[in-house]
Amino acid sequence: MSKYVKELVTRDIRRRLEGVDDAVLVKCVGMDANTTNELRGELDKKDIHMLVVKNSLARRATEGTHLAAAFEGASGQIGICWGSSDFVSLVKELVELDKDSEKFDHFVADGGVMDGEKLDADGLKAVSKWPSRQEQISMLVGQILGPGSQLSAAMLGPGKMLNSQIKKKGEGDE
Repeated sequence: MSKYVKELVTRDIRRRLEGVDDAVLVKCVGMDANTTNELRGELDKKDIHMLVVKNSLARRATEGTHLAAAFEGASGQIGICWGSSDFVSLVKELVELDKDSEKFDHFVADGGVMDGEKLDADGLKAVSKWPSRQEQISMLVGQILGPGSQLSAAMLGPGKMLNSQIKKKGEGDE
């Protein structure tokens, strides 16, 4: 590949990864075309993008970005996955696909980068056990509403009790 073509490909990769801060690296070498197409279809349903590139070109394209740490020590052809609603959801989906060895036997979640820090395969498995953004929001809302409902019950309880006692007293006066 000539330097001119390398520069064009590097520029295209840089443009596609513009604004991406967190990504997961996967290996899918050895998958046939039909399986790869099925994998891309499943990822697309979940709003996950996958770009398969030569490692050296990806390293050149991500120089000076948050993604640069992901390519340290990586070799061969590699897939870069990004997207989904949040990074934890992305990792959960990809680790789940990695476990499904019957469907995608050559698919391996190899590593990634989160907030500029490199993650290995074990780090990805640990992140996949974290609560996703939706789960965190629901826990936070529960923690906010819990004390409020207890306070409301504590404030309304004595008033209702007093009201029932007044009503009881008033029934005998007729």
